[in-house]
Amino acid sequence: MVVHDATLRDGQHAVAHRLGVAELRGYAEAADAAGVPVVEVGHGLGLGASSLQAGRAAVSDDVMLSTVREALRHSRMAVFLLPGWGTSADLDRAVAHGADVVRIGVHCTEATLAERHIGHLRERGTEAYGVLMMSHMASPGRLAEEAALLAEYGASGVGIMDSAGHLLPDDVAERIGAIAGAVDVPVVFHGHDNLGCAVANSLAAARAGAGVVDACARGFGAGAGNTRLEVLVPVLERTGFATGVDLYGVLDAAEFAGRAFVPAPPFPDSAGIVGGLAGVVAAFRQHVLRHALPAGVDPRDVFFELGRRQAVAGQEDLIVDVVAELSSSGRARTGAHADERKEGTA
Repeated sequence: MVVHDATLRDGQHAVAHRLGVAELRGYAEAADAAGVPVVEVGHGLGLGASSLQAGRAAVSDDVMLSTVREALRHSRMAVFLLPGWGTSADLDRAVAHGADVVRIGVHCTEATLAERHIGHLRERGTEAYGVLMMSHMASPGRLAEEAALLAEYGASGVGIMDSAGHLLPDDVAERIGAIAGAVDVPVVFHGHDNLGCAVANSLAAARAGAGVVDACARGFGAGAGNTRLEVLVPVLERTGFATGVDLYGVLDAAEFAGRAFVPAPPFPDSAGIVGGLAGVVAAFRQHVLRHALPAGVDPRDVFFELGRRQAVAGQEDLIVDVVAELSSSGRARTGAHADERKEGTA
């Protein structure tokens, strides 16, 4: 089982993308010492995403990549790209900095958007993965079809992200099982912990055929956080999935993250739980809170409305519209979505 550590990428969401050189280097060294196979680095939304809309990173992509590359002696370095945020030029710079693995993320029904970038990377001899985001929004069969396309494009591995933390273990097992039956490359699972199921979901993925699972130290990640690395590793080992990661080493890496990264690690609070139930991409959390609270609108109502509209990453502007509509309609903090609360969905 390959454990992919996304602390220095997805974990950026939890700290407003403010990780500096000292934090990047210190954590990369700790993860490398623990024997973590792959360490991913970058802005929370990947290469080229540092912006006013998505949040400015503390340092540039070039600085992040060069810092982590120098710190890794054994672990492979990975980067992430969302088409529309990052470009082929960003990929070329990442490869020049020594990126060993590149993941291209696309919406779960839009695998075709990854074809050009995967082809570009394969021409350069770089290991390229395709991952389907917001995977709760498509059936297992549809995900398998999209994953098969990614494999046809030349992806070295394919998989899904539970971007909203909406899935339960049975949901994950069905999706990973369908994908594993449709492709001959390693299958990836990336979980979020909105409903407190990230470790259980990751274990379900492993049992269903996933060969790569993602996690972050202390759960640092978007929304309610990601699968906790220091918990996932011993759980996998205890259930028979060898990771090659040293237990004490990964615990030490988590302790470093706990000391060096502020604020405190994310957890499934009210907003996180409702965001997971509603199926809203975890990266929306801070944006929703920032706009809803000053307007006197209950953030939970905003999450449910965004879920009803099937909002996806890149539609952050929709949050402002939803807050304005709820406020002007007199539904602010009045329980506008009581039905969704009862049903547990949107």
